[in-house]
Amino acid sequence: MQVDRAVRSAFIAGCAALALGGAGFRMALGQLQVYLKKEPVSLREPLDSLPAALGSWKQIGKDSVFSDALIEELGTQNYLDRFYAVDGDPAKGVMQVHAAYYTGMIDAVPHIPERCWNANGLVMTGQPMVRPVQLSRKGWDEAGGPVQPGSGERYALAEVRDPITRKTETVSMPLGKMEMTVTAFQDPRNPKATALGGYLFIANGAVTPSALAVRNLSFKLSDRYAYYCKLQFSAQLPGSPDEVLPKFDRMTAELLDTILPHLMRCLPDWPAIERGETASTHASPKTN
Repeated sequence: MQVDRAVRSAFIAGCAALALGGAGFRMALGQLQVYLKKEPVSLREPLDSLPAALGSWKQIGKDSVFSDALIEELGTQNYLDRFYAVDGDPAKGVMQVHAAYYTGMIDAVPHIPERCWNANGLVMTGQPMVRPVQLSRKGWDEAGGPVQPGSGERYALAEVRDPITRKTETVSMPLGKMEMTVTAFQDPRNPKATALGGYLFIANGAVTPSALAVRNLSFKLSDRYAYYCKLQFSAQLPGSPDEVLPKFDRMTAELLDTILPHLMRCLPDWPAIERGETASTHASPKTN
């Protein structure tokens, strides 16, 4: 059947209008500095460059190396899974530290204990709790850091020493209230102990304990780049959840106090990105 010439002309005109409209829409977004598609930004150092000694906490064993299937499930090759013990002695306390870095297209469903640990046979007791983390902030310069353009908040600065070169570097600390989501579990095979998982996210230079809020931080329309890093602490302690939660709070605060500046040295320098000083767009691969 032959298509009427007027209908064909109208169809072609409609397609042309849609194409021009799309181009105009993209041009308008560019002029307004609105970015619907985020670009990846590289780690400055691999996560496994975090020091083996963090204050009184010493690494025990080797870093875990995930299988290809587990990496695919995790959604990133940029991860760290490591055990630390007080003075290197497991009898004094052991903490598992897990960090995973995502950039570009932000994963809507981060892997968190309340979603994953039940699948491993653990039983969640109660609901996840948002608990404050009492950092000492020793040596932090609270007044000398750059100001975030959008919020007017000032980044704190901290000095960190490279574990190999011993050179000192100044890094910007994340904005926001330092809190952690903590969930308690019981293992039917060890009912006298409580397994605890606590996590927070650092996303585009800010911190949040919420797996939902992380998208709000890392997907602002005005940000060209996007990243987030999940930092998780896990421990199994003898006693009921009410008995062991205060100890878990102290352990995580002590370890986070020392690990955070080193982690920020690995993550992108977000204040520099906000100033337009960084244009790297490829995430560094994990090295083992």
